[in-house]
Amino acid sequence: MGKGNVCLAFLWKGILTLGLVVFFYIFSIGITFYNKRLLRNFHFPLFMTLVHMAMIFVMSAVSRIIMQCCTKRSRVVLSWTEYLKRVAPTALATALDIGLSNWSFLYITVSLYTMTKSTCVLFILFFSLLFKLEELRAVLILVVLLIAGGLFMFTYESTQFNVEGFLLVLAASFLGGIRWTLTQILLQKAELGLQNPIDAMYHFQPLMFLGLFPLFLTIEGLHVATSEKLFRYSNLDLLLSLLGTLSLGGFLAFGLGFSEFLLVSKTSSLTLSIAGIFKELCTLQLATHLMGDEMTLLNWLGFAVCISGITLHVSLKACRSKGNLQRVTRSRP
Repeated sequence: MGKGNVCLAFLWKGILTLGLVVFFYIFSIGITFYNKRLLRNFHFPLFMTLVHMAMIFVMSAVSRIIMQCCTKRSRVVLSWTEYLKRVAPTALATALDIGLSNWSFLYITVSLYTMTKSTCVLFILFFSLLFKLEELRAVLILVVLLIAGGLFMFTYESTQFNVEGFLLVLAASFLGGIRWTLTQILLQKAELGLQNPIDAMYHFQPLMFLGLFPLFLTIEGLHVATSEKLFRYSNLDLLLSLLGTLSLGGFLAFGLGFSEFLLVSKTSSLTLSIAGIFKELCTLQLATHLMGDEMTLLNWLGFAVCISGITLHVSLKACRSKGNLQRVTRSRP
């Protein structure tokens, strides 16, 4: 291959990666601001989440049918035993993670949500150590201190701090740690055949819906049933507009899962992790300009400290992956 062809291939790879990152940003950042704006006037975050789950299930089911017609191969369908044993714990943690995250938007700003949700890395580390997916090292303690210290600086004397919303998103981050640890374990079981996100979303959504539904009934059920915006509507146009807006969120949620898969499959999980770091910065910048979030110098310093901890964690994962790859290469005859 000539030097020109190598440069052209490298350029094409860079353009493709950039395009996939932008595609991921559109859905990831888009759904964050969508949720916050919608919940300013529509105070039923759990109902909204259930609608999104139902839409994701329908779209993933349709996608599976299209994929089956195009490839002429049947899609994976888990047995009830495998489904309830393997998928149910992950689906429940995922449902509560998303539900509490959306609920927190009733009380906190996008910037505080973004910063607090970043602590999910701490809980992922904790559960990775608990399930022996990671080995305890001194540098991991530094990662924990940087992220926790950054969060403290970000929330210290914050003028827009809300305890209830902060605790909700912190609980969501804790559940997110369980969610992603269980997801990693689940995806490592290749025999289940859930590596494709369309198949994973198709199997997850029913259990996620059932897992969140009791909480919805307890917190919002009566209010939704008597709301003039939904079941007791008086204006059909406003109802259809609301349903259209809720459907947009379902589309964004489906697109987020699909864009993450594209980015990982065409590049690597490391690219997704690095893109996630810069996504947080973009989200905070947009929050200050679009939503009027107030950010002091101490807040920005706290964000920088937290991001440095996340960056260190990503770098450690990259070095470990490279070391594992070299060992595998050397062991081959």
